[in-house]
Amino acid sequence: MKTALKTYEKMLGDIRESGTWREERIITTPQYSRIDTTQASRVVNMCANNYLGLSTNQELIEAAKASYDRWGFGLSSVRFICGTQEIHKELEHKVAEFVGTEDAILYSSCFDANGGLFETLLTESDAVISDELNHASIIDGVRLCKAKRYRYKNSDMEDLRRQLKAAQESGAGIKLIATDGVFSMDGYIAKLKEICDLADEYDALVMVDDSHASGFMGAHGRGTPEHCGVIGRVDIVTGTFGKALGGASGGFTAAKQQIVDLLRQRSRPYLFSNTVAPAICAATIKTIDLLTESTELRDKVHDNARYFREQMEEAGFDLLPGEHPIVPVMLYDSRIAQEFAARMLEKGVYVVGFCYPVVPKGRDRIRTQISAGHTREDLDFAVKCFKEVRSDMKL
Repeated sequence: MKTALKTYEKMLGDIRESGTWREERIITTPQYSRIDTTQASRVVNMCANNYLGLSTNQELIEAAKASYDRWGFGLSSVRFICGTQEIHKELEHKVAEFVGTEDAILYSSCFDANGGLFETLLTESDAVISDELNHASIIDGVRLCKAKRYRYKNSDMEDLRRQLKAAQESGAGIKLIATDGVFSMDGYIAKLKEICDLADEYDALVMVDDSHASGFMGAHGRGTPEHCGVIGRVDIVTGTFGKALGGASGGFTAAKQQIVDLLRQRSRPYLFSNTVAPAICAATIKTIDLLTESTELRDKVHDNARYFREQMEEAGFDLLPGEHPIVPVMLYDSRIAQEFAARMLEKGVYVVGFCYPVVPKGRDRIRTQISAGHTREDLDFAVKCFKEVRSDMKL
């Protein structure tokens, strides 16, 4: 066996030994609120990003089906060669209008949107100031650029001020503050008003990854800028169609016109990746239309989240505080979290244990995610199973 393979084998053994090994469970149905797996049937799904329950929405499915007859299966091209159809431009206009920016540009994923952002906008004479808990895609995107890098403590506005001041004193030209709109492991919402105030003071751009907010945060579901009252003050919003907005794939960057125009000219994931499939565009257009017409699904997911949180708190579980449909149940031990999740599946609830390196060591948890597709019966059943597993494990 080659030395490299022996090294990898040992690394895999260490992962198993530490209790952080992750198995991929196999689902045998569409992504409903109750699903079948190869291990158990009719289990309540409590860990999908399907916040609005749209992954199996029939109107989206019909829109996607109709797109195949109108636009074909795929483009076999990047956008600037022969990969731009009218439906791509229609979706970009819809996204920009919904988010509240001047224009938008499509990517194959939000990971690509973040990966192609910083290198395009920043040079070695600029600076990026990033929240310490930002998503891996932001971290990787920042690594690709040559700008000076500053990191501030999670949602700590005094530390952000210190880092902005340091960037200014270093002679940075463009200063860009990067933050998640919602920090997905904890469900915490960024302090966007305070961030925008500091950005104005220090002449900095503000970039928000709104992947865990687009479609359901804010009074009309337009994301954390709406929720925090700063629509128009955030310069760049990135997001995904792979969570609340249908749950398939694709992402976007919505921003000021000059920024979008520059991304079209220089952003490598945009220039060198195939265009988003027409069916994704058609279904996402339908999604935005549905969310513009009514806040029913947005209201339902928040009602469900409040109810579930109240029931779990009443049962004495240690939850991270918040108002987002992400409700982390803290267990603080990787082996306990993994065993807890396995026992929950046996009882009929699909959850996953989150351990290092996804979360810090000693901050292991079950991260539940509430959907508009959940019924009260689903949520009551999940709470019942949580209590039973806690009792069975004598926790």
